[in-house]
This record gives sequence, C-alpha cells and structure tokens, in this order.
Amino acid sequence: MNLWLTMALAGLVTFLIRYSFIGTAGRFSAPAWFRRMLRFVPIAALTALIWPDMLMPAGGLFVSLHNPRLIAGLIAGLVAWRSGNIFLTIGVGMIALWALQWWL
Repeated sequence: MNLWLTMALAGLVTFLIRYSFIGTAGRFSAPAWFRRMLRFVPIAALTALIWPDMLMPAGGLFVSLHNPRLIAGLIAGLVAWRSGNIFLTIGVGMIALWALQWWL
C-alpha cells in the first residue's frame, strides 16, 4: 500500500508543478531576470546528460587521449562552435566516435 500511495503522491506533485505553469499562463508575467535565466536551461540539461557519458564511459573518470567518447565529443563541440549547424555537428560527432572506436 505504501508503494501505491508514494506513486500517487509523486504523480500528483508532478502534475501540480507542471499545471502551475500552464494554469498561470497569461495571468502572470515572469521577471526579466527569470526569462533570461530560462534561456540557459536547455544548455544546462544537455550538458548534464552528455558530459558524464563522455568523461565516465565505464563508470569511473577516464580523461585520456584513449577515450574515444571524449575526443569525439570535443570534435563535435568544435564543429558546433564553428558551424552552428546541429545536423553537421551530430554527423561529424558520430563519424568521429565510430572512427575513434575502431582506431583506438
């Protein structure tokens, strides 16, 4: 019974948090500093997902020139910085990862 109660409460809390933004749409204007801060949420979330996989592919910290994920990620970052093209970045990053995994 505790498991079901926990799941129901977690679902209710999640719903209320999400609904609070939808329900207040148009009635509440977020401050300018908050809107500026929201621009960085996707970057922070993507960084939190990608960097651990690049730096810890086997569960432990592996910062080395023999880490193909780290090198491919840095190459993809360079392509993203120079080109600004997401498709080119993904393509070059994947090709670099495959080539480095084969080579190393």
